[in-house]
Order: sequence, then C-alpha cells, then structure tokens
Amino acid sequence: MHTSSITEQFNEAQLEVVTAPNRNLQVIAGAGSGKTRVLVHRIAWLIQEQGFTPNEILAVTFTNKAAREMRSRLEEILMRSTFNMWVGTFHGLAHRLLRQHWQAANLPETFQIIDSDDQLRLIKRIQKQLELDESNWPPKQSQWFINKEKDEGRRSHSVYDDGSLFINMMLRIYRQYEKQCEQSGLVDFSELLLRGYELLQNNSEILEFYHNQFRYLLVDEFQDTNALQYAWLKLITSKNSCVMIVGDDDQSIYSWRGAQIGNIHRFTKEFPNTQTIRLEQNYRSTKTILSAANAVISNNKNRLGKDLWTEGEEGEPISLYAAFNETDEARFVVSTIEQWVELGNLRQNVAILYRSNAQSRVIEEELIRAQIPYRIYGGLKFFDRAEIKDALAYLRLIANRHDDAAFERVINTPPRGIGNSTLQIIRDHAKQHEISLWRASEMLCQQIILSGRALSAIQNFTQLINHIDTETQDYELPNLTEYMLHKVNLIEHYGKEGNESAQSRIENLQELIQATKAFDPRSEYTVELPPLPAFLSHVALETSDNQADPHEDSVQLMTLHAAKGLEFDLVIICGVEEGLFPHHMSSDEAHSLEEERRLCYVGMTRAKRKLFLTYAETRRMYGRDNYHTVSRFILEIPSEYLVEVRPKLQISRPVSYQRQNRAPNLSSKMTQASNDTGFTLGQRVRHAKFGEGIILNFEGHGDATQIQIQFAKSGTKWLVASFAKLESI
Repeated sequence: MHTSSITEQFNEAQLEVVTAPNRNLQVIAGAGSGKTRVLVHRIAWLIQEQGFTPNEILAVTFTNKAAREMRSRLEEILMRSTFNMWVGTFHGLAHRLLRQHWQAANLPETFQIIDSDDQLRLIKRIQKQLELDESNWPPKQSQWFINKEKDEGRRSHSVYDDGSLFINMMLRIYRQYEKQCEQSGLVDFSELLLRGYELLQNNSEILEFYHNQFRYLLVDEFQDTNALQYAWLKLITSKNSCVMIVGDDDQSIYSWRGAQIGNIHRFTKEFPNTQTIRLEQNYRSTKTILSAANAVISNNKNRLGKDLWTEGEEGEPISLYAAFNETDEARFVVSTIEQWVELGNLRQNVAILYRSNAQSRVIEEELIRAQIPYRIYGGLKFFDRAEIKDALAYLRLIANRHDDAAFERVINTPPRGIGNSTLQIIRDHAKQHEISLWRASEMLCQQIILSGRALSAIQNFTQLINHIDTETQDYELPNLTEYMLHKVNLIEHYGKEGNESAQSRIENLQELIQATKAFDPRSEYTVELPPLPAFLSHVALETSDNQADPHEDSVQLMTLHAAKGLEFDLVIICGVEEGLFPHHMSSDEAHSLEEERRLCYVGMTRAKRKLFLTYAETRRMYGRDNYHTVSRFILEIPSEYLVEVRPKLQISRPVSYQRQNRAPNLSSKMTQASNDTGFTLGQRVRHAKFGEGIILNFEGHGDATQIQIQFAKSGTKWLVASFAKLESI
C-alpha cells in the first residue's frame, strides 16, 4: 500500500493529524469535519509508515457500532484482518482485560456480565431481603447511586458517609450488592471499568506489560469521558507512549450521564508536550447553518475555541415559525414535511428534534392524522413508554375490571407488597374457576385464603380501583385521568428515581392528561362511546397503525440528545422557547445553561441543507397554559441568517423587534394597552417572592391597578401594582 492511498483527499488540517509526529495530540474536531475518517487513516499511517504493529495500538470508541465501523475501514485500507487489534469501547476493552487476567482480578474464570435489567432485578431482591419498602426506596434510585459511585471509582467502603439516612441506606444496599455479585461471579457494566482499573492499579507486573505493549493510544469522543475513564486512560499510558484524543467541547451534552467536560480542558496540562490541531472545515452543512451555529455557541465561556466553515454553498436562511400553540406547531411541521416530499425528497432524510420526550405526543398525532410514517429514534413512541402504559393500564382496569393484562401490569406498580407468589395464587385460582384475575382476587379475599399481609394488600388495591371509579363517575376524562394519577401515586413513584429519566417520565405522565383534553371522541367514531373507552380504543388502534417498518421511508423523531452523531437533509427543531429549551431546570445555573447551548449547537449542526426552528406563543404543558418567550438561543442568531415563515403580525411581534426588547410574543395591539404602572404587556419582571415572570394583563386604574403575571415557577397571579414592588428585568 502506497503512502498516497492513506493521505489522499484530505484537507490541510486533516493531513496534519494523519501524519503528525509521534507525540501527544489533541484534535478538536468540529461537527461534520470528517473525524472518523481521519482517525482510521491515522491508525493506518502509524502501522504503514511509522512501523507500529497493530497490537501496539489501543483505540477507544464510545459505541460498539463505531468500533465495528473503525475495524471495517481499517481492514479495507490495510488489507488485513483487525480481529486481534485492541479497538473497542472502554467497557469492551476492560472486559477483554478481565478475561485475560481473571485470577488477578479476583474473578471466577466463568464470570458473567449482567445488563441493566438484570442488575435492577438483583437490587430488588437485595432490598426485599433488607425488608425495604420500594415506595420509600425505589430500586432504580439505588441502581443509579451504585453506578454513579462506581463511575467515580468508589467502592462502598470509600464512599463518604455524611451521616444522613439516605447515604446510610444506599451504603447498606451497595455493600450487600457487592457481596452478592462476588458470591455469584457477576459483573455489571460499571464494574467492568472499575474492576479493570483496579486490576492495573493493583498489579504492577500486568500494568508494566501493557505499558510496554501499547505505544500509541487513541480516544474518540473524549468530551464524553467520565472520571473513571479518564483515570483509566492515565493509568494505562506510560512515559514511553503517546496519546491522541479526538473530541469537541462544544458537543459535550451528557453531564447527566457522568461525562465531565473538564477532562478535555485539562488534557494538555496533564499530558505534556501536547500538540493541538483543529478540524474546522465542515463537509455537512451550508454556510448559513454553520454561521448561525457558530454565533450561538460563541456565547459560551471557557471554550477551547474553533469556528466551523465550509467551501459549500451559502444555502437557504434558517426558517423560523411562530406557532399559536403546540397543535399549530405540529400542523406546520407536518405541512413542511408534505411539501418536502412533494419536491421529490425522501422522508428518511427528515428529522424532528425536541428537548423533552413529552413534546412528541402532539407531533405524533398529527403525523398519524396525515398518514406520514415515522419512527422514534433511540426511544419509544409516546403511548409505548412504560410510565404511559402503566397509567393506561389503570384506566383500562377502571373501565373493565376483567382486563387481566392491565391487572397484572399495575397490581404492584407502584410497589404495594404484592409479590409473585401471591400473584401466582391469584392466577391459579382464576384458571381453576375460569374467571378473571380481578374476580379471583375478590373470591380469595372473601374466603380469606390469602395470608394477612397479602390479604390486606389485595383488598387495598381493589378498594383503590373501586374508589377511583366511584369518585369519578361525573368527571370529564382529563379530570378522571389526573385524579387517577394522584390517587395511585404514579407521578410520585417515578419522581423518586431522582434523575433525568425520572423528570422525563413525570413530564410524559403530565402530557397524558393533556392528551385526554385534546381527544374528541365525536371525531373518532360514528358509534357513540363513553369518553374513557373511546380514548382507550383510540390509543390501542390508531397509534399502532403508523408504526413504520425499519426499511420504510419514514420521518425520524428524536430528542436533541439522541441526535448527536447523526445528520439529515432537513432538520426541524421544535419548542425553542425559554423554559423548554433551555429547559427551566437548567436556566438558573451557568454550567447547565452552557450545556443547553451546546445541545442547541449539536441540534443545529445536524442539518445539511435546511433548518427550521419553531416555537409556540402558548404551550399547554403540565396541566396549564404556559406563555413562553422565544428562546435566547434564537435571539443569539444574527438576523441575516433568519427568515420568519408566515409572520403573524396580528398575533406576534416579529423577532427583529424582540431582539431589541427581549419581549415575549403577545399581540401588538395588547402591547399598546395603556396603564399608569410604568410597565407594559409582555415585559419581564421580578418579584421578591414569586421570582421572574411575564406581564400578561392589566385591570383597574391608579392605586387599584392589578397586574396579571405568568411566573416561571409559581404560575399565573394577579398582583396589586402599588404593593407588588416589581423590578424590571
């Protein structure tokens, strides 16, 4: 193989990386800059031109798919097998180490890896042995705690005990979990890396062997490394080896998974004589999209710094759509896709991105109505999500006590002390008498066949369902749903997990209430049905019809987090509003807000040809109408890169006006309303007790003037202007 075949068709910066001298190297690789190809050819250069053997190179990727792609490309370039090369994920490489040195790692030769589900089941058994109530100590919370501590490199004995009840209980579970894993020869994903790190740390001969073997180490997506992965890399690197990291601090969006952006910032300090090369030429997006993305991300501080550019076309301006509400937004998205397809484009090249999973529900309904096939990338459709299925199962049981599938799903969700043995007794009794599980439960309770604790739990459950049904006879469907969620404690149950996933589940459950409000049975069925069975039938029949086949030309829906690493001709980012994106939980902390901005940057740079941004003047979420201002991220885009689609001047002030005044989207007529408070409609204000808010309305005159304000955290309130002591923002 000639040198030219390795180095051909690279730009100057890419070629500099591929042919760099053997030293520590930091490559800041912007979105769409061809980093994967550069990485592969760098390895080929080391082998072909620098005399490295394949076994002397360690290459770390972040997904198994990326590892397979790297191996395949290397085999094509080198024309040899890469089977024995050390190319893989951190977890995969650690697994290989442990298999080769199982005795030194204090593991049985046949140790088994358990996945996340198996790990959770083990934790549930442990908590049952410790006689812990799952409603007070959710197993997923314990799982999150254990994995978090392992990712930080801490065993149970090294976790700081602050004396609190929570830490004390978590450590009890962690210690018992460690004990049972040791006894059973089980290794979870977090354990792979921690045990691999300890293997090298505690065995100097093994560490020296790998110090001598690995002369060159390469790590992709370095901005996503956590504390233990960084420590592992430092440990396995010797003074005679070189490290090349490839990453982009502007695309660090996984802090909630343990990723530490500080790793890429301190690399040059802790790895001496590091050369930094920036890959800034983009081969994906138009000049307009890149310029806009650069303008947004430039508002973050302490960046390593880069500016994406392209030799490609200028491209169309970014289209900005101001919707009346979330339904108008969804309909606009659908009409945009229909026009796109009419022009001869494929649906599979379209991505709809959103910050919160709960946003997908309205969009999905409009896609179904328009008969546009779609797929949820990296997740489930709204009505397929576990928490939604739980809630629907309760509604099904309220509508029909003899729905056995619904009964089994919710009998112990949230946990109420009804175990598998009790459930099996109910199943056997139902089978013997050819009756439903509900009727079998009633019979067992009447005949007092069950034990005292099980009897009480079953009685409480059946009484709960009957009580909800009785109390909600005259309720509208949304009120019934909200009442049910409150009485069965589903929101509280999922909230106890205390992580990003828990917040998403809660938002989805609250969105289910909104789904029932938006549902009109009269438009669905010619035969008149009561609202509850009509809604349940709608969910069961309609949502399954549009499940796109994996090979079908379908629109892609996903969260902004899931979009990283992907690209599409047309990208539509929905809900670009303050409080939603950036998320209201991130806007008060500088580092969280900067990560939200990086997420926006990632979303924008997924678009190759065309980018749409949409926001709604009002959005019904969490059971109430929210009047959001346009996102600061839109305001950070220079006006020359934006064009407003069908500006509704009778409804909204144009963004060009908002740019100067940072005001929300309220009617131009309303903003001229006269009052003698010194404030105007749409103005942002701060109240000492209720925090920041937006002025929506005025009533009265003089000292009696009242102001209606939508507060971000306290909802809508009427305040007397002369006493409110409002502060302009």
